[in-house]
Amino acid sequence: MSRVCAVTGKGPLSGNKRSHSMRATRRKWNVNLQKVKVMVDGKPQTIRISARALKTLKKSSI
Repeated sequence: MSRVCAVTGKGPLSGNKRSHSMRATRRKWNVNLQKVKVMVDGKPQTIRISARALKTLKKSSI
């Protein structure tokens, strides 16, 4: 299962980890995915959604 948000399509970012001596090694920042039950076409479905998208959805659907 890939680390991609079902709503926004956000995926992991990559870059360099820097040590104290500024030595660069590759690293990855994963998306903060949460499992949430959502009603889709009248049926409850479990989807993996990013925490930011979940916050936005909770804010918009009062």
